[in-house]
Amino acid sequence: MDAPLLYFIRHGETDWNAEGRLQGARDVPLNDRGRRQAARCGATLRELIAGRGRTPADFAFVSSPLVRAADTMAIVRGELGLPGAGFGLDERLAEMSFGRWEGLTWRDVGAAEAPLVRLRNRDRWNFRPPGGESYADILVRVAAWHASVAGDTVVTAHGGIARAFMVLFGVRSPAEAPNGVVEQGAVFEFAPGMMKKHW
Repeated sequence: MDAPLLYFIRHGETDWNAEGRLQGARDVPLNDRGRRQAARCGATLRELIAGRGRTPADFAFVSSPLVRAADTMAIVRGELGLPGAGFGLDERLAEMSFGRWEGLTWRDVGAAEAPLVRLRNRDRWNFRPPGGESYADILVRVAAWHASVAGDTVVTAHGGIARAFMVLFGVRSPAEAPNGVVEQGAVFEFAPGMMKKHW
């Protein structure tokens, strides 16, 4: 039996994204650009689903409970002709916590806690900010969520969750996954050994 198909969408932009602030567990809403990105993802997803000869009703929909992800999902579903509500929320898909660094920019963090930033740069996958989580921590909860998935699913969540999926699906190593950008406004398709990005 084939593994379930997973379409992943990172939430649209927030003002904190635009300012380069670490959001983590903070509940920061989408800005206007973020809402446009979410709508674009919905249109892209509609084409992808139709291209497979499927309908949106063939998919489960689940989001991180943080408002930026849940609002992204509501907009995506609207673009698919579905009610904005009617999707699941799962705490295991919440963004990794940055602990006391939340609300700061990387420049702020570097100025205040340079020794910890150097430690993080040596092993970004396993590093835990003070009071926060590591990517390794979130992989545990993401893997537990994925083990419960019974069918093809659309997910809206966060950059850290996408990086955990990269390792879970064998697309990138733990050393590679924390690097690079997880774009907003794109739909990522995950399957074992495969990640495709659709605009």
